[in-house]
Amino acid sequence: MSNLIQTNDATFEQDVLKSDTPVLLDFWAPWCGPCRAIGSVLEELAQEFDGKVKIVKMNVDENQSTPMQFGVRSIPFLLLFKDGEVIAQQVGALPKAQLVKFVEQAL
Repeated sequence: MSNLIQTNDATFEQDVLKSDTPVLLDFWAPWCGPCRAIGSVLEELAQEFDGKVKIVKMNVDENQSTPMQFGVRSIPFLLLFKDGEVIAQQVGALPKAQLVKFVEQAL
């Protein structure tokens, strides 16, 4: 059972902006190697931060308006939201220890 949430342009506001917990949003695509590389780490973080931070993924091939809204030019592109506001961003794959530090900024 995965704690990862898949979102899209239609559910983004509800899943991310109106979340009562901080959200790590991962813009990704199935063809992106680095995206797949951090995918399993994000699965682990979804377990470790369960109840504290939501890990949400958005496929940029299937959703155009939200990635455009946030100026996504390359993936993986991670945004950290708290109370509906972006508090941090990261482009590219990171090792797990750095991803944990990135997520902990929201706590």
